[in-house]
Amino acid sequence: MGDAVQQFFAVKAKIDAAEREAGRETGAVTLVAVSKTFDAADIGPVIEAGQRVFGENRVQEAQAKWPDLKDAFPDIELHLIGPLQSNKAREAVALFDVIETVDREKIAVELAKEIAKQGRAPKLYVQVNTGSEPQKAGIEPREAVAFVTRCREVHGLAIEGLMCIPPADENPGPHFALLEKLGHEAGVAR
Repeated sequence: MGDAVQQFFAVKAKIDAAEREAGRETGAVTLVAVSKTFDAADIGPVIEAGQRVFGENRVQEAQAKWPDLKDAFPDIELHLIGPLQSNKAREAVALFDVIETVDREKIAVELAKEIAKQGRAPKLYVQVNTGSEPQKAGIEPREAVAFVTRCREVHGLAIEGLMCIPPADENPGPHFALLEKLGHEAGVAR
């Protein structure tokens, strides 16, 4: 068994234990395995071991490896977890099942155009920069609810939820609590 597969099983065991400890149903937590920088040959064994949800940081890198993998394993769910450039909206809509980094009006406009053209609608999440970190993408918390509303009402986008990446040196709890509060205000499920 390769290192990646061993790591996958170790992470799954930790998730299973955390679910039990928290009194949550088995499978309540979804592991998004980040596959950026790994090629298809590295990812294949992890898929064969049972992982079905993967995250990629860049559209171009994902285009190079995922079409064949998704053909071979049609139950794969592929997430875009990195910043989306507006000129890559067409490719992103075609390839990804979930786009977690909607954070600008220009992106919303381009995604709406491509979803209408392709008749394919990935799940969309608005990225919120809960730590107001200048080096990170994401809409400011004070703008999040209005942005979700514009995405829905102006652009016709079905926003599934909100996403954040808390600052590495802070307790993530308050950031997720803020995200939950904003989600309730915006009327998103996740």
